[in-house]
This record gives sequence, structure tokens and C-alpha cells, in this order.
Amino acid sequence: MARKERDRLSVEWVKLELVRTAYATRGGLLARMDPRCVIGWYLIFAVVPWFTHNLTVLGGLFLITAVSVVLSRVGPLVLGLFVLGFVMESGYLLLAAWMFGGGVSTALALAELTLKLGTISLASMAAFVSLDPEKLSDALLSLHAPAMVSFGVSYGYRMLPILMEEFHTIIDGHRLRSAPLTAKGFLGWRLVARTASTVVAAFYPMMLNTAKRTRTTVEALETRGFTYAMEHPDGRRIRLAHLRVGGRDVALLVVTVALIAAAFTAGAAWPLYGAGAGA
Repeated sequence: MARKERDRLSVEWVKLELVRTAYATRGGLLARMDPRCVIGWYLIFAVVPWFTHNLTVLGGLFLITAVSVVLSRVGPLVLGLFVLGFVMESGYLLLAAWMFGGGVSTALALAELTLKLGTISLASMAAFVSLDPEKLSDALLSLHAPAMVSFGVSYGYRMLPILMEEFHTIIDGHRLRSAPLTAKGFLGWRLVARTASTVVAAFYPMMLNTAKRTRTTVEALETRGFTYAMEHPDGRRIRLAHLRVGGRDVALLVVTVALIAAAFTAGAAWPLYGAGAGA
């Protein structure tokens, strides 16, 4: 009984961590910034790594984004999944290179790609964990993204806890209507097979219920003039009036550019390149 209680609590913990991640409830450095500057900060780290093959520079960029993740207070669930995936991917690539006769040059080339992807992944975690649905939606609308794109992002974030709750309810219903297994089988294969079939069977009712809720929500929004308010200049002005770029936002971008310049300076002083890359 105690084991089942711990399992239930672990599931609830995962759900809580997902909601905290989506709604940026932990705060952090980037959460206090203007959302447009946060998006710009992310785009810098999403683009810059592809302009260099220098492993020293890429290592510096990776370190900067890693510190940003710590300052942004990224949750243990998301961070743990990243670390697990990063370690497994690195090990898989090195193993594949070794099995196919690759040497140090191959390992350096793989390290280059891994550092680039790792830097972008860390930057995306730090940025989007710090933006709640309203901030992200308003930032996209302020950057002249289509109104439906802005609404889709905001609505998608808001549907996340509803989807999780709906899925959990359907799974509990299946478990209540199903007889317990008489035997789990070798290494519990019967339990795994039953869980997999239950998850697949729960997918269609969840999507149907979500579609019904979406239609109801859209009809309610249109009744209140949502589309007109999103597209009319006065409605946009009122909604985006709270966005302000302050000195702290400018300082963030200036410090970021300075740190990137320092990484390139270190790369020029101590260059390290992968296979086939020039200076």
C-alpha cells in the first residue's frame, strides 16, 4: 500500500512540474524581463552556434547557457530529461563512431554537433520556462505575428493542464473497469502490455473531449468579439500597453553580446576544431 502511495505521489509530482514549467511559476532572472527581449535573447543563441566550428567557442556558449538555466530556475524534471538525453545521445554517437572505425577526428566532429544542439536546447529551456502563456502571446503579437498564432500559443499552454487532467481521468476509468491481473508475467510484460494498450485506448476519448471543449471555447470567444479585438489597432494597443523595455532588459542583451564576444575571443586564442573545419 505504501508503494502505491509513493507511485501516486510521483505521478502528481510530474504533473505539477509540467504545470510549473508551462506557467513559469518559479521566477528567475529571465522571468522578470520584457518577453520580447527574452525571445531576442533566445534567437541569439539559436543562431550564433551555427556560424562557428570552433569547439572552444561552442564550449563557451554552452557554459553561458548552462549558467542561464541555473539563473532561470529550470525545474528538475525538464533539466533531468535534458541531462539524460544529452548523455545518452553523446554516448550513442561515440559508440557508433567507434563501431564504424572512427577516430579522434570523428569524436571531435560529433562533439561539435552535440555542443551546438546542447547550447540551443539550454537556451530554449531558459527562455521558454521563464515565459508564461500571456507573456509569450503578447510578445508574439507585439512582434507582429498573426493574431491566430498568438492566440494558438496562449490557448495551447492553457490546454496543457486540461489535457493532463482529462487523460488522468480516462486512465482511472479504465483501471476501475478492468479486472486486476492474475499474474504479471515474466519481467512484468503483461503489466507493460496492458498499460500500453490502456494509453492507446485513452487517446481517442481524450482528443474527442478536447475537441468539444475547444469548440465551446472558440464560440464563447467569438461571441465576445475576440477576433475583432485582436486585429483592431486599438485592441492591440490596449493589450500590449504593459510591455516596456527597461534598462534591465537592455543590460541583459548587452551582457549577452559581451559574453559571446568573450567566447569568440577565447576561441581565437585557443582554437580547437573538429574534422574538416577550417580556422
